[in-house]
Amino acid sequence: MLNKLLIGIFILIFLIAVIYGPTAARVYKMIHLYDEDRIVYNFLNMDMVFPTIGITASKDPHVFPEKQFNLPEFYELDGKQFDLSQALEYFQSDGMVVLHNGHLVYENYWLGNSKDSKHISWSVAKSFLSALIGIALEDGLIDDLDDPITKYLKDFVGTGYEDIPIKDILQMSSGVTFNEDYADYNSDINRFGRAIAQGTSMREFAKTLKNGKKSGTYNHYVSIDTQMLAMLLQEVTGMSVTKNLQEKIWNKIGMEHDAYYMVDDTGMEVALGGLNASVRDYAKFGLLYLNKGRWNGEQVVPEKWVESSYNADAAHLLPGENELSSNSWGYGYQWWIPGFPDTDYLAAGIYNQYIYIDPVTNVVIAKTSSNYKFNEEREYSKAAHVAIFRAIANSAKGELLP
Repeated sequence: MLNKLLIGIFILIFLIAVIYGPTAARVYKMIHLYDEDRIVYNFLNMDMVFPTIGITASKDPHVFPEKQFNLPEFYELDGKQFDLSQALEYFQSDGMVVLHNGHLVYENYWLGNSKDSKHISWSVAKSFLSALIGIALEDGLIDDLDDPITKYLKDFVGTGYEDIPIKDILQMSSGVTFNEDYADYNSDINRFGRAIAQGTSMREFAKTLKNGKKSGTYNHYVSIDTQMLAMLLQEVTGMSVTKNLQEKIWNKIGMEHDAYYMVDDTGMEVALGGLNASVRDYAKFGLLYLNKGRWNGEQVVPEKWVESSYNADAAHLLPGENELSSNSWGYGYQWWIPGFPDTDYLAAGIYNQYIYIDPVTNVVIAKTSSNYKFNEEREYSKAAHVAIFRAIANSAKGELLP
């Protein structure tokens, strides 16, 4: 009798492990994703944490023409001079590509990253999604940005997103209440990560959010806003985000490496931050925007959309001290505007992932990092990176222009 009981207990434990073990392991990995001793490996191997869906390299990859350029020794921040190479090391930089006039002028990798590696983009992915929304609008699949998103996503009637205009969602002004503090274990964004790891769909999670402000009046960063746009894209195009990106952008601008999106258990892409690609291909996307959406004579992303993407068109979206915003940077269509001057703009992700674009100097910089110190010095690291990028851009203009 005792042997049968023990065998029964063993079988029960085995079944529990089989059923719940993978989920528990994924939640554990998610909780420890940013640990100092794991972050470098994790950011290059997100497919070991989440299920994924692949994007295939272009059959006609674009190869950058090359020129020689040395990074400047110093950059300035708040009236002080800092060593640029030391800063790259301090911020746990693991990849950087600099383009000038479409030429590859600098490329370097650290911490095990390489030109062929797929590195997590985090919220840089939002800017890719924005481009796809712009294309869908141009194709007539979205009638008007002032349309409420529930015109297209009927199942969100009765939620915090009911009657919220698409444009307000696009500009992080939905009014939805959301805590995006990664340092706070109980924040909404960390709760979201654990929920997805446990198997909750992003669609169902988004339905739990409440609206706390009138939309279009206050700029507050809500990553789920981007996921709403991804659901909208899927609805109006009848295609997945992955297929949209593959057909509308990846193939057309000669992306040279495979990439992938992390997905939830329903197969929906984590469009708000789950794109993993090479640094070179992040730079190509930046070059597409520098060229106002054109590539080899084809208007891939509408020019008007590109220009609107980095123009703050309302008071609550302006950079600087702003009582109508919770951010010091300005905001456009899922692109950031650091301001002062207002000529450059960037896609930005947590832990210092960036695509920086300066139309004045014709410079694009793509940079990935595994900066475990990010949460303790978020604003400082953001300001330092803008200063670093501007120093590089000005130096490249001075050295490389005829």
